[in-house]
Amino acid sequence: MTNSTRHGKQHIRLFIPGPTEVRPTILDAQTEWMIGHRMPECADLFGRIQEKIRQVFYTESRVYITASSGTGLQEAAVRNCSDINVLNCVNGAFSDRWRKVTEANGKQNSVLEVDWGKPILPEQVVDSLSAGDFDAITVVHNETSTGATSPIEKIAEAVRSLPGGDEILILVDSVSGLSGIKLEFDAWDLDVVLTSSQKAFALPAGLAFCAVSDRALEKARTVSHRGYYFDFLELEKYLLRNQTPATPAISLLYALDRQLDDMLAEGMENRFQRHLDLRDRTIFWAQARGLKLFAPEGYRSPTVTCVMNDREIDINELNQYLRSQGMIISNGYGPLKGKNFRIAHMGDTQFHELEELLATIDRFLAKEPA
Repeated sequence: MTNSTRHGKQHIRLFIPGPTEVRPTILDAQTEWMIGHRMPECADLFGRIQEKIRQVFYTESRVYITASSGTGLQEAAVRNCSDINVLNCVNGAFSDRWRKVTEANGKQNSVLEVDWGKPILPEQVVDSLSAGDFDAITVVHNETSTGATSPIEKIAEAVRSLPGGDEILILVDSVSGLSGIKLEFDAWDLDVVLTSSQKAFALPAGLAFCAVSDRALEKARTVSHRGYYFDFLELEKYLLRNQTPATPAISLLYALDRQLDDMLAEGMENRFQRHLDLRDRTIFWAQARGLKLFAPEGYRSPTVTCVMNDREIDINELNQYLRSQGMIISNGYGPLKGKNFRIAHMGDTQFHELEELLATIDRFLAKEPA
């Protein structure tokens, strides 16, 4: 892999779980002439985006777009969707962040916590919900810190089967999942699904998106102190005229518009299959080298593989070598640093690019002392 440059700077190809690699054509889309956010040209842009992004979320409902990270929409979800008690399902760093966000916003909550690396399972959710009175649950679809994917469709089915389950709002963080892993908002009867631009969407960082059900919007009408910037009712009012309440990141919207065209041209089913193929190749590579996977079989992420560092590889040295070859991977997250490493294969990553990365890691490993 050659070390290409852009504006005189060396290109380090990103195999990290966000921000992910962005193609030059998408970067260039940001250079369109600036327009005013209340001009008809911006409403036309926003309208085009809304039609296409709903296809990615598999919804006929609304998709709000904010200039924020996914964490902002975690806050939006709990501020708008609960005034009784939230069940925070925690199985890694980012699901635990949602717990912290819930508590920071003064919401009453209970916690279902499982070991990092494990998925959240439907029966665990049912047991926890049966122990109290809840109006919302939070769950992370694809835990970026561990490479574990939770079965959201089955969790939703289990919640809806409970007495009063139709009144419980199902809030899903799919920041490192959506557009790389199939998630059907309408068919699975979800209430909020949020994601960010810099993961499987393969866009520059700075935008966040969330599909919101009619049920969640009606709940928001009953909740006090929703704030302003992330108030669903305010977002809805402006969405109806293809606008946002505050100035959006217009250059990023141009990039999103172009990327949605390319994603839909690839075909969403083809995009999902490509991610699965990349995951399976990474798993095969790791296991062939005597390395174990952190997430259990059946719940391994199609977008990021978390590999146990059984060989006690110096991951910092590995990344120094990879950087010299124009690429980089991620160390383990938080308490997992040094204990595992993460190879992201999301967004627009192609098979030959992954093969180059794995071959480069092999060259590093071959030089390591036994």
